[in-house]
This record gives sequence, structure tokens and C-alpha cells, in this order.
Amino acid sequence: MVRRNLGPSTRSIYLGLACLSLTLHLLLAVFCLSVLQTTCVLPTSSSSSIPRTDSRHSESVSHSTSSSTASFSDKLPERTQNKEHRGLTANTLHHEAEDSLREVTEKAKEPTGARKAIQKVKGESKLEALFEHPLYNLPGPELQTDDWLLRLKNDEDIKNAESEEEEGEDAITSDSQWKSASEEEGYDEMHWTGDVETHPSWLRFHLGISRWELYNRKDPNLAQLTHDLATQRILGAVQKTGGTQLKLLMSFPDHGQALLKPMRQSRDTETDVNLFYFSDFERHNAEIAAFHLDRLLGFNRIPPVVGRLINVSADVREKTTDHKVSRTFFTSPAGNVCFYGQCEYYCSTEHPVCGRPHLLEVSLAAMLPDLSLAPRRSWRSPWRRSYSRTKLAQWEKNLDYCDSVKQTPPYSRGTRLVDLIDMAVLDFLMSNMDRHHYETFEKFGNETFLLHLDNGRAFGRHSQDEPSILAPLQQCCRIRRSTLLRLRLLALPDFRLSDVMRESLARDPLADAAPLLSEAHLSALDRRLAAVLQVVHTCEEKHSDVIYDDLQRYDQDSLTD
Repeated sequence: MVRRNLGPSTRSIYLGLACLSLTLHLLLAVFCLSVLQTTCVLPTSSSSSIPRTDSRHSESVSHSTSSSTASFSDKLPERTQNKEHRGLTANTLHHEAEDSLREVTEKAKEPTGARKAIQKVKGESKLEALFEHPLYNLPGPELQTDDWLLRLKNDEDIKNAESEEEEGEDAITSDSQWKSASEEEGYDEMHWTGDVETHPSWLRFHLGISRWELYNRKDPNLAQLTHDLATQRILGAVQKTGGTQLKLLMSFPDHGQALLKPMRQSRDTETDVNLFYFSDFERHNAEIAAFHLDRLLGFNRIPPVVGRLINVSADVREKTTDHKVSRTFFTSPAGNVCFYGQCEYYCSTEHPVCGRPHLLEVSLAAMLPDLSLAPRRSWRSPWRRSYSRTKLAQWEKNLDYCDSVKQTPPYSRGTRLVDLIDMAVLDFLMSNMDRHHYETFEKFGNETFLLHLDNGRAFGRHSQDEPSILAPLQQCCRIRRSTLLRLRLLALPDFRLSDVMRESLARDPLADAAPLLSEAHLSALDRRLAAVLQVVHTCEEKHSDVIYDDLQRYDQDSLTD
């Protein structure tokens, strides 16, 4: 073989080619890196216009307060899709990662029972299916001007007023507005005009009350109202007069108010069988559960109620101007801050309301319009109990008692009797024996719904039912068709009352700590529902006019599918 020796010139050429190749590879790598970075970064003007979406505000009516029930796993695909379609800056990505980590951490702290309930809500929803049923979407009667409890006066109303000076103070037109003069007191500055968008949620609630219902379940303002009740800063707290037990009237920066009932005993504490119905504590969770049950029955006659955790020291003791309340504060031997106020029953050092050591669970109910604007009439229930430890009421001794009730106004005509029976069904399901009076708005006379107020003594016992609560139904054998069809619907496995009740209650803020009703109470609802349907069945075997048909103008077949 001939051995070839490479000269100096040849080696220089090879070395130059190697350097050139290396340089080209480096340039290509730098170019690719710069291209990849460019595709992930948007100009400042574009990224600044990207809205931050909070999926919690997409919850449906009275569920805005349960935004914490949305799981991280459900939110992640939404965010990923937004990134693919819109793009995110590095800073936004950083905040998103922090938010996700915070949510995961919070979810990890949730009790197992609450998390299971939440997962059921986010899965196949019986509650949503129930509210999509035709029975819950019946078109109501066309409302006339006089069918609204309150209304804003227009220019024509003011012109026709006999005295413009007297009328002008209370009237709002499209050109006028209310202005706040109490900013120094901590209230929000208000500029309320005739435009509903300027009104706070509590005012919208008041303006939405009609002759036939307290609120419309589909009204989006309901979600905002419950959210405000659960989150707004508390400005003041005074004891509400009347009633037998301690209640507080709470004030908020938007000039709204709410009725507070405190936690007096554990949610699962069952009423002692030796106590009379008028001797038990009122329950904060009963007020919350009653609102949800009333809504599930399609009545919509209880003002919105939401649970909340307050600080007894910061939200009551430091905010109250009521000496009846402030002078009753003390620190218990366990180091808890307590108070008891002044009332007819259970307002003493032996029956205090105590935080742990400062935090206290409460229910907050939206207030109805002031009586000066919307007077209410209180009616004594014909089936009122004697409130005596020895005496019986007339209806308890006379099985034909309903015959006399039917001949007495306002029960002798209209819907008042079946309205009362609706209320009896509600009370039996939640075992509320303390329904001595009910109220209506005076403006609507006898042609209107009954207000289902004051439900704090409900859900006291789950192991025992009280058939006497159903006396109006048993003795009168009369019930609305719409009510009966909804009850039958809630008895079906696809819409079981206990299941939809569990799902609805899981959306309340206090459900994150523990279920608002125990499984025993939920099972009792199903048992009592079956008892109501059995009473109706027995009535139908004896009478031919049991059903009050309020659905004549609807397609009957579509309602029973």
C-alpha cells in the first residue's frame, strides 16, 4: 500500500470545515430557541387585555356562596383551554400556578364527608335534573302593575301625584338618584337610579317580590344576594325585638340587613323526647335547611338564608350599639367569648351563645321590605297548638274541625286553604310543630301566597315523626295538584328528596365544615314524604274532590313524564 501523507494545507481545510459546521449548528440552536420563546410570549398590549375568569361566579341561584365546592380537577381543563386559545404571559402563568396550588391545599383540608358530597354535586346532578323538569318550569300568570309588591315610580306617576313635594321625596325616576350621606359610618357610597343595575342585591330582591312568589328561582340576583350575605363586612349588630329567643339584626355596607340566628347546640344534637315543642333551642342549620327544602318543593316562600362563620368579638361585641347585648358579654372558663342578650327564653348565663373561642356558626336570612313600605298581616293558624302542657287545641279534639274552617273566611274561598296545607306538608317534612301564626303582604289581600317564616325549631328529631302536623291535610283531604305531582316526583329514585336535599345543602358555605343535616335527617325526609303520599292516597279512597287543580291550563301529559 502507498501511504499518503496529508500536507499542512489539507489539514487546514478540514479544520476550517469542522469549525464552520459547528458554527452553523450553534446558530441553528439559537434561532430555534428564540422562535420557541416568541410563540409563548404575547405583546404587553395583548396580555393586559386578558380577563381573569373566576369560575366560582358561574354557580346557579343561591349557589354562589358555595364556590368552594368546585374542585381543582374540574377547573384545570378550563384553564388549559383558555391558555391554548388566548395565550398567557409568564406573569399570568405564575399567578395561575399559585392559585392552583392554593386550591389544592384548601381541598386537601376539607373533611371527607363534605368532599364526597361535593363530588356528587359535580358528577351526575339530580338537583339540576329536578329543576329542569317541566313541573319546575311552569310559566306563571302574566303580572300586572298591582301584582308587584314594590315598584319604582316613573315620571308619569309623579306628574299625576296630588302633591309633588310629598311624592317627590320617595320617587325615583330615570333622571333622579339616591345619594348616600353616611360614608363616614362605613357604608358604601350609593348612587341608586331607576336603572336596576345600580341597585344592591337586597333591593333587587325586594323589587322582585310579586303576588304569587317571594322570589323567582331563576333570578340571577338570588346568587348575588346569598353571596353578599355570606361575605359582606358586618357594620352593626343589634338585638331584634320580638320572639322568644336571641336574634340579631346585622347591617352591611350596602345598606342591607340580615336576621342572624346563632348556633346554640351541635348540628347532630337531637331534641330530647321529654321536651315540649316550645321548649327547645332554635337551630341555625334548621333555618338554612328550611330555605333549601322550601325551594325544592317549588314553593319559594322562605326568604333566602345562608350559613356563615362570624367572629363574636369583632363582628358583634365591637360593632354593637345595643346595650342589651354589649353588657352580656363574658369569657367562659374554657376561654370562649360568650354573650346572651335579653329575651323571653334562654337568655341567661346558663344558656349563652359562645364562640370557639371567637368563631361562631350562624344563619343569615335576607330581610323582607320594611313594614312601613310593605305592611304584613299576621294570621293565627286554625291548627295552632294550645302551647299548654295539659290542654288540647280544638282541632285535636274534633275530627270534623275542617268543616268549620272551610266555612270561615279567608278559607271559604280562593286558595288560602291549600296554601295552608302546602305549609303543613313543609312543616311535617322538617318536623316543625311551632307554626302558630303565618303572614301575608297586606297589599295583595287574600289572593297571594303565605310567607313561611321562622323555622328555627325544625329538624329537631329524626328518629320520630309527628303525624299531628299533617292534621290540615288529613282532616280537609285537599291538596294542590302541582304540590302533589312534585311530591311524587321527589319520591322517585331519579329525584329522591334526600339526594337533592343533600346536594343543595352541600352548596352552603357551612357545608365545608360538616353536613348541615345528618344522614339520619335526610333519611327521615324520604320516610315522611312517603307518609304524606299515603295520607293523600287514603283521602282519594274516601273522597272524590281531593285535588285542587291549579294546572288546568297546562299540558297534563308533559307534567307527568
